Amino acid sequence: MSDNKQVKPWWREPWPWILMAGPAVAVVGCVITIYLAFNSYPDQTIKDGSVKRGLVVVPAKVTAIDVTAR
Repeated sequence: MSDNKQVKPWWREPWPWILMAGPAVAVVGCVITIYLAFNSYPDQTIKDGSVKRGLVVVPAKVTAIDVTAR
């Protein structure tokens, strides 16, 4: 009973490629998402004398803090 199977190199087997496909698709999706985030939704300009602080947009007059009032 001799078993004379040829052993293929790992890159000729389908399983390593199937297992690597998931993370590869995730990396490509991440790159596409980052590209779209920077090019499709740039910083929006604020008009009417407003100032953006984080996610809040407040009028410029309210942003001045009077330190001497304390």
